[in-house]
Amino acid sequence: MKLIEKYFYSAQFALSKELTGIFVIVLIFIFFPYGVRMVDSSAAAIDPGIYSAIILAVSAILIFKAGTWWIIKVIWPVFAEYSSQQFERNFRGLIATQKVLIYLGFYLSIFYAFVIVLAALI
Repeated sequence: MKLIEKYFYSAQFALSKELTGIFVIVLIFIFFPYGVRMVDSSAAAIDPGIYSAIILAVSAILIFKAGTWWIIKVIWPVFAEYSSQQFERNFRGLIATQKVLIYLGFYLSIFYAFVIVLAALI
């Protein structure tokens, strides 16, 4: 119960960068077709749809990033605290090849997870 109170009822769940980005991209997604029609009244229905697909992809990435970070904070709070306070100092002490391997390992694992989830949704 304390874990739920910690992440849902406290001020720690404040408006973060991810949530701000999600809010902005949702507003852009909602108002973009009207904006395109105001600029170009001859725009076909497909024109806003094509550009909205890009906006939808960006929103999917932001939602995935916010969701995974929230899950990390809930499941592994020690890892979340370590990553926000000590990871940068330890990462700077590594040699260049170790930095590249760690960076690519994290990036590719998150990217593949995103692609698998997106493929499952489609």
